[in-house]
Amino acid sequence: MEYDAPTPRPHGELAQDSRPAKTRAARPEIHFLAGAVGGLATSIFTSPLDVLRTRLQSDFYQKPPPKSTIPLDAGTTLARILTGPSRHIQDTLRIFYTIHHAEGWRGLFRGLGPSLTGVVPASAVKFYVYGNCKKFCAQLSNYSENSSIVHAQAAVAAGLATATVTNPIWLIKTRLQLDVRQAAAGTTRQYEDSLDCIRRVLRQEGISGLYRGLSASYLGTVETALHLVLYEQFKLFYRRVMARPDIPESGGIKDWVGTSGAAGSAKLAAVLITYPHEVLRTRLRQAPIENGARKYTGLWQCFQRVRVEEGIAGLYGGLTPHLMRSIPAAIITLGVYEFVIGLV
Repeated sequence: MEYDAPTPRPHGELAQDSRPAKTRAARPEIHFLAGAVGGLATSIFTSPLDVLRTRLQSDFYQKPPPKSTIPLDAGTTLARILTGPSRHIQDTLRIFYTIHHAEGWRGLFRGLGPSLTGVVPASAVKFYVYGNCKKFCAQLSNYSENSSIVHAQAAVAAGLATATVTNPIWLIKTRLQLDVRQAAAGTTRQYEDSLDCIRRVLRQEGISGLYRGLSASYLGTVETALHLVLYEQFKLFYRRVMARPDIPESGGIKDWVGTSGAAGSAKLAAVLITYPHEVLRTRLRQAPIENGARKYTGLWQCFQRVRVEEGIAGLYGGLTPHLMRSIPAAIITLGVYEFVIGLV
C-alpha cells in the first residue's frame, strides 16, 4: 500500500490548530467587522481608565520633582521606576477623586464620543489590514502565514495605516479629556464640544494641528507589532497547554483562557518595553499653554524637555492606569475579534 509523501512546510511555519486556520480563511470584510465590534466593546468598558491615563500622562497633573533629586543618578532613577506603581496608584486615586468631585461621574466618560468615533474605525482598520496583510506578506515570501516575520510585517502595516487615518480623532479626544473646568481658579473650559474643538484647532493651528503627535504614533507602531507578534505566539503556546488530555473540556472555556492569557500577557510585555512613546504622544497633542505657544514642538524636543524637567520617571507617568486599561482592553478586543471570526 502506498502513501502520499507529506507536503513540506514553508520556511518558518509552525504547527497550526484549527482556529488560526479558520481565522485566516475568513473573508476580508469579516476582519473589519470583527475589529469594529471589539473596539466598540473596549471603548465603553474602559473609558474611565482611559480618562485617568490621559490626565496622568499629561503635564497638567505632574508634580515638579524636589530640587534635591536633580540630577538623578542611574541607580536612583531605576529605583524610582521600579517602586513607581505605589506612587502611580496614589496619583490615580487622587485624580479619580478630583474628577468625581469637580466634574461628577460624567467627567470619567469625557471624550467617550470621539473615543468611540476613533476606537471603532481604528480597531476595524487595524484588524482589516492585519488580517489581510498576513496572507499578502506570506504570498510574497517563503514564510508561512503563521510565522513571526509575517506577523510583524502585517502588524507594522496595520499600525501605520491606523495611526494615519485616526490621528485627528485621537487629538480631539485628548484635548477634550485635558480640558478641565477649574472653578476654584475662575477658569472655564476651552472647548464646548468636539465640533468646537475641531474648529478651534483648524483656525489656530491649521490642518497640521490635527496631526500633532503623529510621529509618536508611528513610533508606537513598534508596540502594535510587538503585541500582535507575541499574541500569535502566546496563543499557540496557551492552546497547546490547554489541549493537554489531563485538562477536561469545559464548553469553550479552554479557548477563552488561551486567548485571554495570550492577549493580556502579550500586551503587558509590549507596554513595558515601549511605554514612553505614549507619554510623548499625549504631550504633543496638548493644547498650547505657554502664552499661546506650543510647549512641545517635536518628538525629540518633547523627550528632552520631559527628561530634563521631570526625569526619566516622567516618561512613565500614568503607567499604572494605562496597564489597568490596556490589558483588559486587549483581552476584550482580541476576545471579541476571535469570537466574531469564529462565527463565520
